Amino acid sequence: MTQQARRALCAGLAAACMALPALAQAQSEAPYPSRNIEMIVAYGPGGGTDLVARLLARHLEKKLGGSVVVLNRPGAGGGIGFGELARAKPDGYTIGFINTPNVLTIPIERKSSFHWSQYDLLGNLVDDPGGFAIHNSNAITTLAGLAAYARANPGAVTVGTTGTGSDDHLAMLLFAKATGTQLTHVPYKGAGEVRAAATGQQITIGAINVGEVLAYQKGGTPIRLLGQMSAARSSLAPQVPTFKEQGIDIELASLRGLAAPKGLPEGVRKKLVDAVATIAADPQFRQQAEAMYAPLRYLAPPAYAAELERTEAGFRKLWTEMPWQDGKP
Repeated sequence: MTQQARRALCAGLAAACMALPALAQAQSEAPYPSRNIEMIVAYGPGGGTDLVARLLARHLEKKLGGSVVVLNRPGAGGGIGFGELARAKPDGYTIGFINTPNVLTIPIERKSSFHWSQYDLLGNLVDDPGGFAIHNSNAITTLAGLAAYARANPGAVTVGTTGTGSDDHLAMLLFAKATGTQLTHVPYKGAGEVRAAATGQQITIGAINVGEVLAYQKGGTPIRLLGQMSAARSSLAPQVPTFKEQGIDIELASLRGLAAPKGLPEGVRKKLVDAVATIAADPQFRQQAEAMYAPLRYLAPPAYAAELERTEAGFRKLWTEMPWQDGKP
């Protein structure tokens, strides 16, 4: 290579190096979103969270002007997905649903890689009461009938849940305590798997949230609710008595809200928070959510944080009185 050619090469490399910071700055200033957003769902396909997530993704795409891809990360009662979300880069390209009580109870019962305070909360969307569902062919029609059968057949009643420490699991333990019965816990990776097990009569009871049961019934799943765990009968299922009406003082529900790893750029955080708030108030979104029996309850980030803090305190107290790990009373 001639000296002149070497000089030209060096000059070209120097110019390229000088251009790199400008290129990096230009990329960092690219309007958000400039690539796909991944939305983590900590449960398997077909459950209530998954269905709402896919509906929300479509609306976010219209609102933000970019693609939103739903990623199912089931396992450990939601712990796998919650942990992956907490560890992700806080750039707005990884968001996800967090579910109570699991996101609160898992860190109470065992060492975990996440805590709700490690997320930037974007807004809660769903508040779905718990429920006990049973196959249509089963002769049991009330909670009293279920308790009588369970007392006569200790351990024979199997209860499918979305994992240890879930609202479903806690409801099972509280029911067993209130009725003096012995039930057998069968954990699954998501409500879709619980539905399949209940449909195939592999379990006696599917501890499934009310909205999910109603959606499954609409799709032809042969299950019915024995009771709902709301303070009053849900408008979605006014014909189904509450647990309290049937003499069992249990009130549990699942909040499902959107969150991101802690530390989002302020502009990105505001854009996501505003998008969730706008979508939650959108009549079309609300109508579509109603059609899939998702009971909406929007909470802005500050109210959502207050609700999580209050609920966590209650579960910490419950843990001291009634540890909910499998094998414990």
